[in-house]
Amino acid sequence: MNIAIINIDTTDSTINWLRERKNDYLHEDVAVVADFQTAGRGQGTNTWESEKGKNILMSVLTHPNAVAPHSQFLLSMCGALAVKDVAESYAGSGITLKWPNDVYWKDRKLSGTLIETSIKDGQINDCIFGIGLNVNQTQFVSDAPNPVSLAQIIGHELSLEEVSQRLTDALGHRCDMLYDGEEKTIVQEYHDSLYRKTGYFPYEDKNGRFEAELKGVDDNGHLLLIDRKGNIRKYGFKEITFILDTNQ
Repeated sequence: MNIAIINIDTTDSTINWLRERKNDYLHEDVAVVADFQTAGRGQGTNTWESEKGKNILMSVLTHPNAVAPHSQFLLSMCGALAVKDVAESYAGSGITLKWPNDVYWKDRKLSGTLIETSIKDGQINDCIFGIGLNVNQTQFVSDAPNPVSLAQIIGHELSLEEVSQRLTDALGHRCDMLYDGEEKTIVQEYHDSLYRKTGYFPYEDKNGRFEAELKGVDDNGHLLLIDRKGNIRKYGFKEITFILDTNQ
């Protein structure tokens, strides 16, 4: 899958920019990359901090008509794995995927992805991947507890144009794998890459804190944990909080 890149200076959100222009790209896969977002979005009501001209602020419009609506979490897996592929190409080891689709270096957040899909006539008509990747920013002023950038990891700045191209290539490759029937490979790689894959760690849900071990992610994208009493706990998005050690 070839993804054309459109570069712009400033927008409120690259996701909004593409959403408003979807009809212009009904049969094309395109990415828009902005130097700055005035209202960059994170998960839920969160925002994404980014210094102007320092990081990747990208949204990608695709048309995954062959993916069934009930399997759309596979698209989220593809997006997360694509970012991980690129991060590892620069930073090497230590890159993991924090459910559902954040990319971590050790215990610090390197990237986040939002997925929006629209369904028409029982099929996924289009999908927008919104990707924020910290590349050259070295000072973060928001209250985000644990941000990190590629430049901080490897000790020097990178070409944003090069990173953008690698990202679109990686996402195109991961989507091609999905369309070519390599679903099991994608699922296995996603699970093998999960943050906190082994061992007990602290979490918090509506009933309070507890320790649990990661069991995996089900077909619908729910996180599965096993607590110290052997109970399996299932969580949807925003129903569980990972308790992090922000002193590292």
